[in-house]
Amino acid sequence: MDPNVAPRVLVVDDDEAVRTVASWQLESDGFAVDQAGDGAAALAAIDGTPPDLVVLDLTMPGVGGLDVLRRVRAAPATEALPIIVLSGRSGETDRIVGLDLGADDYLVKPFSPGELAARVRSVLRRSRPAAPVVAGDLTLDVAAREVRLDGEAVELTAREFDLLAFLVAHPRQVFSRAQLLSQVWRSEGWQGEATVTEHVHRLRQKLRPDPAARPRIRTVRGVGYQLDP
Repeated sequence: MDPNVAPRVLVVDDDEAVRTVASWQLESDGFAVDQAGDGAAALAAIDGTPPDLVVLDLTMPGVGGLDVLRRVRAAPATEALPIIVLSGRSGETDRIVGLDLGADDYLVKPFSPGELAARVRSVLRRSRPAAPVVAGDLTLDVAAREVRLDGEAVELTAREFDLLAFLVAHPRQVFSRAQLLSQVWRSEGWQGEATVTEHVHRLRQKLRPDPAARPRIRTVRGVGYQLDP
């Protein structure tokens, strides 16, 4: 998504009044809005030029919202397309099925247009890839799981990357080995604190090509480790 271009939202509902109200609110909030009155038109619009997000009514005649959601999630080109589903108060089962099929959020009709715009913004923020983080001569791209030092790629294991990403996200903050074990190895409680020590040692070697240089990951004696950007 280009940050200099208004995000495009496709509003899909067989009720013209709902489409109109939703479009007015979203356009006033800076979004570009397209409309579709049924599921078939929605699929055609998505296949033509995929929007940045879809607001999708579940209860439409013909090709219904759940059918649209299934097809979008089944296609590799659109499987990650953010979708907010709309459902009537009596459609709890449909809402549950919609979320199980991969909807990113839902609203119950009748809904507040302002809340719809807020949810669109929230879902777009969650779906937008994080920008690379720069800490001095170190660049960390979380989305691509890549690390560069002075422009040169640094090969890290998956756990080394996770540890570095956590420290980069909290520059100069000191963490004990137990805290790092909990935050980075959160699903592997059987690991001991020596695991953290070993990973820090390996990261230091990979991020310090000059042995005389100051370590990027510093030891705070008696406390733990911190990243020095």
